[in-house]
Amino acid sequence: MMSRSYANLLDLASGNFAALGMGGERAARRMPRVMTVPGTLADLQEEEDRASSVASDVQSSPAQERIIIVANQLPIRARRRPDGRGWSFGWDDDSLLLQLKDGLPEDMEVLYVGSLRVDVEAHEQEDVAQTLLERFKCVPAFLPPDLHDRFYQGFCKANIWPLFHYMLPFSADHGGAGGRRFDRGLWQAYVLANKYFFQKIIEVINPEDDYVWIHDYHLMALPNFLRRRFNRLRMGFFLHTPFPSSEIYRTFPVREEILKALLNCDLIGFHTFDYARHFLSCCSRMLGLEYQSKRGYIGLEYFGRTVGIKIMPVGIHMGQLHSVLRLPDLEWRVNELHQQFQGKTILLGIDDMDIFKGINLKLLAFEHMLKVHPKWQGQAILIQIANPARGHGRDLNEIEGEIKESRDRINSAFSSDGYTPVIFIDRTVSVVERIAYYTIAECVVVTAVRDGMNLIPYEYIVCKQGIPKGDAVKLDSPKKSMLVVSEFIGCSPSLSGAIRVNPWNIETTGEAMNEAISISDGEKQLRHEKHYRYVSTHDVAYWSRSFMQDLERSCKDHFKRNCWGTGLGFGFLVVALDPNFRKLHIDGIVSAYEKAESRAILLDYDGTLVPQTSLNKKPTAEVIRIIKTLCADKKNVVFIVSGRGREGLEEWFMPCENLGLAAEHGYFIRWKRDQEWETCHQSTDFEWMQIVEPVMKLYTESTDGSYIETKKSALVWHHQDADPGFGSTQSKEMLDHLESVLANEPVSVKSVKKDLVLFQSNLLFLLLQGVSKGLVVEKILSSMMENGRQADFVLCIGDDRSDEDMFEDVASIVSKNLVARRSSIFGCTVGQKPSKARYYLDDITDVIHMLGALADASEDSPSFPDAPDVSDKPTLSLEY
Repeated sequence: MMSRSYANLLDLASGNFAALGMGGERAARRMPRVMTVPGTLADLQEEEDRASSVASDVQSSPAQERIIIVANQLPIRARRRPDGRGWSFGWDDDSLLLQLKDGLPEDMEVLYVGSLRVDVEAHEQEDVAQTLLERFKCVPAFLPPDLHDRFYQGFCKANIWPLFHYMLPFSADHGGAGGRRFDRGLWQAYVLANKYFFQKIIEVINPEDDYVWIHDYHLMALPNFLRRRFNRLRMGFFLHTPFPSSEIYRTFPVREEILKALLNCDLIGFHTFDYARHFLSCCSRMLGLEYQSKRGYIGLEYFGRTVGIKIMPVGIHMGQLHSVLRLPDLEWRVNELHQQFQGKTILLGIDDMDIFKGINLKLLAFEHMLKVHPKWQGQAILIQIANPARGHGRDLNEIEGEIKESRDRINSAFSSDGYTPVIFIDRTVSVVERIAYYTIAECVVVTAVRDGMNLIPYEYIVCKQGIPKGDAVKLDSPKKSMLVVSEFIGCSPSLSGAIRVNPWNIETTGEAMNEAISISDGEKQLRHEKHYRYVSTHDVAYWSRSFMQDLERSCKDHFKRNCWGTGLGFGFLVVALDPNFRKLHIDGIVSAYEKAESRAILLDYDGTLVPQTSLNKKPTAEVIRIIKTLCADKKNVVFIVSGRGREGLEEWFMPCENLGLAAEHGYFIRWKRDQEWETCHQSTDFEWMQIVEPVMKLYTESTDGSYIETKKSALVWHHQDADPGFGSTQSKEMLDHLESVLANEPVSVKSVKKDLVLFQSNLLFLLLQGVSKGLVVEKILSSMMENGRQADFVLCIGDDRSDEDMFEDVASIVSKNLVARRSSIFGCTVGQKPSKARYYLDDITDVIHMLGALADASEDSPSFPDAPDVSDKPTLSLEY
């Protein structure tokens, strides 16, 4: 029975707002548009593509590209007019969304979709939306107040934000700032809010021409809705917070839903490699996906699509800072502060009042410095600016209490006439005042215990540099600066000249403060110059330009492939396949089968004739009956080509006297039941096994859950039951180890990971060179040609990567003259997934149904009595 919560999610996915109690809401006026038909896209003609495009009121010329930037909040400041009649709107110059336009092409049109920071009455929403669209090219999403509260305060701030900052809700309610236990109703509110944003996007989007760039954790479900509607949409996402390690993220009850939604994007961006590494680890452990790095680009192969991973920390807006540095009242503010703190050494901290900013840890470290280095008593001052808290709750109240207690204790112990060691400013500080404090500071200290990026150090460096020399007005300040930064913030890796600290270690942080203000001026200048070169060249324009270039590269093949949408709710995904890849139609293959005079039928076993996940691996009576019928047709040569050992195959297919068997990837071949097994490889030297086995045992002993499988021609190391990350690492390590050890041996070392998400088989196997399923195909067809039965019909069916050798060889047999000139060739994989085969069947049921149709079409099909059911006793076995 489907749970009520997931039934609601299906209502959301289908747009059934009434089922969620929204029928009474007054719907905002929709802008005129041509809607696409919901559903999947498959092999559309150019005319159909044009017919299903979406038009909007915001028309862009054919030559002009457009990007839709989507975020929780629009880059707009809104306030009521003094007379209470209407609203006044203006750009928010501090908004990153507005600043990133500097890195986009000049001729690219930019459209924003997001919500406003103010509540707009329902009767005003239509006029406000029209004004914002016409004047600012902004499309507002108006969420009902109750939904907005459950979406933003309830789920974003109380679930996602704490989790992504490594805080788990061990009690039912930590008091808001510290997070609360997962609530399915709040998750549904999050999904529904994302649906609101989706509805606004489809009002204005042209899916064939527009780019969509989604920002931050508020909208992680949005890519799922967009990809369901527009399979080929060019879409990127950037996360502005940390992404937690898999050990933290795996506690999230909707962990897979979020990952799958994000993987509907073409490019996913993170500030640091650590954040990206954690995301990739989660995809590996929870979805069975592995990433590849090629020519400096990291990508995840996801059902034929390559999802790019972008690592690029955001920068600051240099022009905006320079404009503030030119303000006339800045100089007198700086002079005033110089007079106030004349002869003192200033350490500066600027943070939001937040449980993750580590303000109290900073105060404790400063206290330690004053105690251990008494020369700074009466000399060093810590000015801590604490921006007002944006949240509330018990945890935050406790932190504020601790900060005030530490401040009072330090000031009580070390104050003297004209000297207060800690100056705590807990109010909103203007931009000019903040820059004035930057200018007089000898060192900026950031001790956040977790922060996505933090641009305070960047701002400080630019302000210490002052205005470029070519300008008329320039601050007369030395070009030197020092930074003490937490290693847990996003900007830390880019500041190689900063003193990095673990803020939890009070003593080392205090010593770092002492070092920062004691270091020579020459050293400070060198570090400043190094930092300024980076910050000035890697600004916000550089960041957005780099992201867009990678997004364009990730989307370049969108319209060259066929796309299939499959799955429900957050299980939805798009399978991107070669344009020639299509479903195998039974009528077509039966027609070709009936016309053929010499046929070769090559079948994989596990995943093709029996389910991969089944514990009982023996063939059913139906499979035996169909195989016997096909083998009885004198025009047919039928083979089972498997990685299994010969004993099991021989036992299971004993009733099929004319069936050929290729075991262990073709190392052993038997043409009929009454013939002997032969080997396809002339080498009988297996001394390499004696070299390899001790190495494999060493890795098996150190990898819990792994084991070795010994076959006649191969050694297989299975690690599907080991820890996914460690097992994969050990497999790669062993691969490198064995390749060097066996460099002069006739052995191939291969690492295999099956493509099925629900059934992962991780293994590393060693096989004699010259043994593969592809060579089996050549051997069988060559033998048929030598016997005067050159094939004019070839059917190969398989389901995993080991069968790709067959499909690759089947694609080339015509050029090798192994089949008749006019032949019907069918390489068919099981399941809609990327493959070298040209055809697919959905599942094993389809395979058996198709083989049954061929059996019925065979000449003089014999009537066999019911075959004994050889599947009566379960057999647990693994196949690779």
